Amino acid sequence: MIYYNPRQWFSLIFRFNKADTLRELFPLMTCVSIYAGVVTFFLIDFFHIPETTILKKVIYVHQTIGFVFSLLLAFRINSAYDRWWEGRKIWGSLTNSSRNLAIKLRHLINEKEFAFFSYTIPLYARTLRDHLRDTYSSEQQNFVAIDPHKHVPNQVASEIIKQIYRLNREGQINPEQLVSITAEITSFTDVCGACERIKKTPIPFSYSVFIKKFIFTYIMTLPFTWAFDLKYFIMPIIGFILFVFASIELIAEEIEDPFGYDANDLPVDNICENIEKHIGEIFST
Repeated sequence: MIYYNPRQWFSLIFRFNKADTLRELFPLMTCVSIYAGVVTFFLIDFFHIPETTILKKVIYVHQTIGFVFSLLLAFRINSAYDRWWEGRKIWGSLTNSSRNLAIKLRHLINEKEFAFFSYTIPLYARTLRDHLRDTYSSEQQNFVAIDPHKHVPNQVASEIIKQIYRLNREGQINPEQLVSITAEITSFTDVCGACERIKKTPIPFSYSVFIKKFIFTYIMTLPFTWAFDLKYFIMPIIGFILFVFASIELIAEEIEDPFGYDANDLPVDNICENIEKHIGEIFST
């Protein structure tokens, strides 16, 4: 995730980074600009079509659907942002649940049990991160036996619950205390399920394809109406319009799955590091 100061207007406007859609769209913008120039050449210089041609009436179609088009794109980016923000809230709840569980266990169990929970609670966050990215790699440790071919976060959560129930049977955690930490324990799998729902339920295919086809058709028909008024100035204008519309779709595609490595994805790595740091501080005090 890119951290920035939103008040630094000029540095943001004139600074380019890998998150900018301009780099990705520049080749397509160039092709569309050339296409607009070719259409203008054939209409104006080759066929000498008069300005009274019926082709200019196509602009009314663009005006009619332009408002609907803007609403469609606004809904697209808002729905993608909702998924991004929901993912951030889910990982925030995992942070809070991890801290609360550690704080409660810190005052319930013997110090000899600290090492296990100090390691496995942050381990759950790391395995969930890797699970969502499909990049799990085993760690050298002696606390949890993990089968990488099965659901790894479930295995870690199961081992945490197993140890807590063992402590309950041994008398270190009484039934009332067990009830008090049940919410934090169950919230781990709730968080995992919510994240999987976001990851495995993308925007419907037909909706995504329709927007792309809509943008393509809209852009490719614009030169037939604007060429008579703008002449060859239409080339940079068409390229810019494509940049605006296509950027909205690209940004939406990037943030609708917020758990990956894209520049605008959630700072999941930093969240995992903070959980590990804070859990370590709780059990070391």
